Amino acid sequence: MAYRQAKPRKWDRARYVPKRKFCSFCKDKVEAIDYKDSVKLRPHVTDRGKIEPRRKSGTCARHQRLLSMAIKRARHLALLPYVPAHSRKTGEVGLRD
Repeated sequence: MAYRQAKPRKWDRARYVPKRKFCSFCKDKVEAIDYKDSVKLRPHVTDRGKIEPRRKSGTCARHQRLLSMAIKRARHLALLPYVPAHSRKTGEVGLRD
């Protein structure tokens, strides 16, 4: 008599454990975020020109507020683009090497 193998149940599979997110500003003990440093602000802006949300970037609430204010100030001074079409047209103006 042949026994049927049981189908793997969903709790038998290996669980997906996401990588723990941490605030990079807290790690570096940053008190103020400089709006003129576009190199540090760039990773927190998507390729579409939007500010990354906390749940994706991992920043804490305090630093996310400071970060969004710094990004908005940098946009106002044309250090960061508002929209992606601007960065394609100008060739990433505002980035320092």
